Amino acid sequence: MIKIDNLSYSFPQKELYNKISFTLEEGQHCAFIGTSGSGKSTLIDILMDPDRYMFEGKLEISSNCRIGYVSQFSQLDKTKEITVFEYIGEEFIKLQNEITSICTEMETASDIDSLLEKYQQALDAFQAIGGEDFESNMNKQLTLANLSRHEGLPVSKLSGGEFKLIQVIKEMLTGPDLMIMDEPDVFLDFENLNSLKNLINSHKGSMLVITHNRYLLNHCFNKIIHLENKLLQEFNGRYIDYNFSLLQSKIELQELAAADTEEIKRNELIIDKLRSVATIHTEASRGKSLNARIKIQERLEARRIKAPFVDIKQPEISFDTDNKLEETIALSVKDYSVAFDDTLLENVNFELKSTDKVALIGSNGTGKTTLLREIFKNNHNSIEINENVKMAFLSQLQGEMLNESDTVLEEFFHVGFKTNDEIRLYLSSYGFDEEVLPQKVGALSGGEKNILQIAKISAGKANLLLLDEPTSHLDTYSQIALEKAIENYNGAILMISHDFYSIVNCMDYVLIIEDKTIRKMSMRKFRKMTYANHFDRDYLEIEQKKKALETKIELALKDTDFELAKILSEELEELIKLL
Repeated sequence: MIKIDNLSYSFPQKELYNKISFTLEEGQHCAFIGTSGSGKSTLIDILMDPDRYMFEGKLEISSNCRIGYVSQFSQLDKTKEITVFEYIGEEFIKLQNEITSICTEMETASDIDSLLEKYQQALDAFQAIGGEDFESNMNKQLTLANLSRHEGLPVSKLSGGEFKLIQVIKEMLTGPDLMIMDEPDVFLDFENLNSLKNLINSHKGSMLVITHNRYLLNHCFNKIIHLENKLLQEFNGRYIDYNFSLLQSKIELQELAAADTEEIKRNELIIDKLRSVATIHTEASRGKSLNARIKIQERLEARRIKAPFVDIKQPEISFDTDNKLEETIALSVKDYSVAFDDTLLENVNFELKSTDKVALIGSNGTGKTTLLREIFKNNHNSIEINENVKMAFLSQLQGEMLNESDTVLEEFFHVGFKTNDEIRLYLSSYGFDEEVLPQKVGALSGGEKNILQIAKISAGKANLLLLDEPTSHLDTYSQIALEKAIENYNGAILMISHDFYSIVNCMDYVLIIEDKTIRKMSMRKFRKMTYANHFDRDYLEIEQKKKALETKIELALKDTDFELAKILSEELEELIKLL
């Protein structure tokens, strides 16, 4: 399908790839992963339209390869009066109408040859995209995505998550040889995410999907492409096996690095002694011995571990507060209601204590974001905020909290930083290199913008965080770093999230929206509900044991106890076989 050989590409201010190579074969479902800003979306753009880019190396795509594409940025047009059936079937209906029109024209035409040629071309195009079975295939896909009841619904009435699934179905139904999707999972609730998983797994053709979603990564792909530090690595197999191979490499490489460090230290002592002797005795042999030993040291330094896919720079996220509240009520919502065309929420009541960490969950379009915004604005009679509370808000609409025409530096001068060096030092812990600082915020990737929002929130030292889909666009390393920051935070958090892992790893309980109201649910009940609907129970129990073992291995590596790390790794391998 695709063959890339020694491809290199740079922006004026940033090198993205250095002689990367990979192949994608027929029928492979490939996950495309890597840290935020590493150039995944740009590589997709190059694949879609190579003539627009000045790159070095070779890019080959089968000449007859038809590509279906789903962008991460496509938005629902609320003004377009078209049904779901008409939207999905747009290309089929257009060709059907063209065939009908040609047939009508042939009834009265004197010269029929040119019309017959046009008719055959339109018929071939219709058959090439499976036109004869279009309605039956569409019904199958809608059923698979749990959306069959929406066939006659206006597209404008869909939630954002439902529309994303409809886009995926529309592209799949034309029978592309290759489906390319850029973060199709962003903002999907868990029901829709499960539907996306079903659609991906049912697709017979090749697939290349940028995703950071751990649920999809664990359930959908048989090949991994990992872009990191300008290099690319491919792995034929499951994501869970790829992660294990990285962990094994990390153990081996850190053991070698530790041995190299000891050797370098010993060699440094020898060099110091030889250098000291050479200053007193000027014989040529003394200088030769010193030079030989320096060359050995240079070789040892050059051999030191360089592992772009193992030693990945994880951001150091931390949330601090200027004013930690004593145990009290930070937020109170009483008889809150909201409606647009229809009532979203009615007579909602809940309280948030000063150290509560709470997930607000519910289907797409049930009013979660509206409620969070109202709390942040704090001008609604039904919402009461403790006078000692300082709030911070992370928006899923990144341009709302970031000025995209500002440079990164300007954003942080506005926050209160005084010097370039102060900003550079602060943002380096969040994974931003110095070269990023003069760039416009609008030029950053979605993941980089989210990390930038998190860095701004952290700098504000608020004691109540309102987080709307904070893991969206974040790579898996940043997601884990965010989870650690939330766990260690001593303020209150109200977080909208559809990320099962973030909820179960960080939250005290959930507030679930059902039937236009909100009810409190314990984590135990939330887990049980999610297990019953979406997971095999054994699978999640094994996942929990796997996470515990991985944590023990990380601790063993920190203590340079490589023998223990290897023993634990063998246990982990046996556990992974059960998955």
